[in-house]
Amino acid sequence: MKESNQRWCSDGFEFCCDNGERLRVTFALDCCDREALHWAVTTGGFNSETVQDVMLGAVERRFGNDLPSSPVEWLTDNGSCYRANETRQFARM
Repeated sequence: MKESNQRWCSDGFEFCCDNGERLRVTFALDCCDREALHWAVTTGGFNSETVQDVMLGAVERRFGNDLPSSPVEWLTDNGSCYRANETRQFARM
């Protein structure tokens, strides 16, 4: 990407802390400048609501209370939290 705010990607990862606790991180990155726009961390699983929170946080960070002037392409894997009807409907708002 040659310009920011055209394509963002999202994914998640998990790691184990020294105390044995597992942390799961969901994040959104701008594909141009690779800035981490927003993320969520939990010791439980993440779901559609978590993804929606990350999406909203990313938009608010880049655009404040305004909406982008053109649609932002949102790239993800096919995880169930990204394919959920609630997530897809939220992304169209």
